[in-house]
Amino acid sequence: MISHSDIDVIVFDVLGTMVDEPGGIRRALRASLPGVDDARAEKLVQLWSAHVDEQQREVLAGRRPYASSTVIDHEAAARVAAEAGVTDADAIRSLAVSSQRLDPWPDSVRALGRLASRFPVVGLSNASHSALTRISAHAGLRWHQVFSAEDARGYKPHADVYRLAITNADCPPDRLLMVAAHAWDLRGAQAMGMRTAYVERPVGDPPDATDAFDLVARSLDDLATSLDAT
Repeated sequence: MISHSDIDVIVFDVLGTMVDEPGGIRRALRASLPGVDDARAEKLVQLWSAHVDEQQREVLAGRRPYASSTVIDHEAAARVAAEAGVTDADAIRSLAVSSQRLDPWPDSVRALGRLASRFPVVGLSNASHSALTRISAHAGLRWHQVFSAEDARGYKPHADVYRLAITNADCPPDRLLMVAAHAWDLRGAQAMGMRTAYVERPVGDPPDATDAFDLVARSLDDLATSLDAT
């Protein structure tokens, strides 16, 4: 168990942890494709996510030169549009930017404010700089600082992405707490010596039996309360 005195900086994943990424894409699909049923919309969201995951892995493996999340999201939108029989370029562009109009989870803004009153709060995301600016503005997320994997020319869980936050904090890695709804993200942070907190979300990657994170919370509100109490 860790207490607030053990932490100098809290670092947050953004996509999935602070905002509902699949929900934003699903909403845009329904707007672009009137009459699409829930099952069809869900399959198209999964196709989008699979393309993004696949291309980020290609970059991490060195099989593809770095491409920003903005580029990869446009590819995903084009792939989904083709699957749905949409060919209009304006419609595809509109669909692509839906990945930057994502609603926060109900407790994201409130809990972030609570934590920001006691700690420096930093966003660390695979989203590009331009996407992060728009995502944060749309969702009302107010950071003390935000870092994009674009600066590392890679994607989490590559060590260079976490190093952006560690270097900027100018303190030992174990004085930083990484918060995410994705166990794979927290494993990457652990490998760099950071403290970790898993927050449950309707989307994400739950811990498995071999994971041992410093904190596990049912929500961001619960995480804030846990740190208030220690």
